[in-house]
Formats: sequence, structure tokens, C-alpha cells
Amino acid sequence: MNCLLTRNDESWLWHRRLAHIQMHHLNRIASKELVVGLPKLKFERDKLCEACQKGKQTKSTFKPLNVISTSKPLELLHMDLFGPSRTMSLGGNYYGLVIVDDHSRFTWTFFIATKDETYHVFKRFVKVVQNEKDCSISSIKSDNGREFQNEKFD
Repeated sequence: MNCLLTRNDESWLWHRRLAHIQMHHLNRIASKELVVGLPKLKFERDKLCEACQKGKQTKSTFKPLNVISTSKPLELLHMDLFGPSRTMSLGGNYYGLVIVDDHSRFTWTFFIATKDETYHVFKRFVKVVQNEKDCSISSIKSDNGREFQNEKFD
């Protein structure tokens, strides 16, 4: 049985065929004739794709706070170490140390080769930032990873 598709149905069919690609990308592909058989339609997002909606759903675990809990810079720092990442940084490192100031939300990121370097990088960071801001770090919050739970950080 041969089924006739409307222009709208055909655009959503191509959206699904091409891995739920965004409609503006479909328009660019169609205009440059990059896919054989792709009709020259004006692809419009006139409805919501159920699969795309479900794939992008996220639940916020914490309500965002609009109140700054600290009164001055460096009063509270949030720290986390991520890695190893799949992609090597420009300096040849696979780990990253992220430090966020609670007061200003200013963020510093340091790329390091191994987790063992965390303390040494943090020690250098403390010297520089305390001299720069002319105040000292009061407290630090972390995920209590092993890289932060050792004699050096105590």
C-alpha cells in the first residue's frame, strides 16, 4: 500500500532518519544537497518530537540558590577533580582541577597529568590568589575524593 506523506510528515520522517537532527541543520543539509534523496523542503519545527523531548529531559536535584552565602571573596572555595578524560589537553594532560569561588562564582581550571599533582597545583594556586586578592581562604568544599582527603590537604 502506497502512503502519501504531507510536506510536514516528510520533514519529520527525515528528522527521525537522520538521528533526530535539528531542523535548522536539516535546512542547511538540504540547501547544500549533502544527502542524496533529501527533498528541498523548508524544514520547520512546528511540533515537538516525543523522542527528542524524552532524550533531553533532566531533573534538577537541587533548587538553585539566588542568595550568595559568603560575604567576601575566597571565604569558601568549591573544588573538584575530573578525569581521566578521553581527550588529552593541549599540554598533554588528562585530568582537570576546577576551583570555584562561592562569592564571585569566578572559576579557575588547571589541567594536570595525574591526580598526585592536585595538592602541588592547589598550593601554588593558594599563594597566587591570596596575594592577588589580599585575603585568605577560609574554607573549602569538595566531593571528599581521595585526592582531597590526605595528610597534605589536612
